[in-house]
Amino acid sequence: MAITTEQIKELREATGAGILDCRKALETSGGDFDKAVDYLREKGLAKATKRADREASEGVLELYSHGNGRVGVMVEINCETDFVARSQQFRTFAHEVGLQIAAAAPLYIRSEDVPETVLEHERQIARARALEEGKPEAVVDRIVEGRLEKFKDEFCLLRQPYIRDESITIEQLLHQNIAAIGENVVIRRFVRWEVGESTGS
Repeated sequence: MAITTEQIKELREATGAGILDCRKALETSGGDFDKAVDYLREKGLAKATKRADREASEGVLELYSHGNGRVGVMVEINCETDFVARSQQFRTFAHEVGLQIAAAAPLYIRSEDVPETVLEHERQIARARALEEGKPEAVVDRIVEGRLEKFKDEFCLLRQPYIRDESITIEQLLHQNIAAIGENVVIRRFVRWEVGESTGS
């Protein structure tokens, strides 16, 4: 099937990938736009994985205030060099992560960061709810696991849909930036405060 210049242009605008990469992605996916995007994302992930073992000890502390000072976020984003830490793209990414944390209120960065005690608590709630809804015992475990995955999607930063483009997650946004910047980039830690919230754990 012939790939048109228009298709390549559209894919390039959507992904920021090079012309030849876009052409190859469209050819590989038989002209299917969504599959071509997935192909490029996977390629971006492969690039990101190669960089993941390089030390990221430079970076920035992004301070973000939202809603006329009602919500405040401090997030540490690391990269490998001071040069990248000062770049506009890196600063913009740090700002976007701060905005995401302010708006979506994650509790953890990765799903591996969720303590087992929290997961167990969520499991019990999900199980009780499924049984209360009269679900058959045979499917309760699947329902519980599904609800745990939803919990992680909601409260783990990297799994959250990006608030400016819900078709990608923050992890995919991170990998896009790693591929574009050419260095390992790590979201190290964050804190989020909201006026009037309880300080109890």
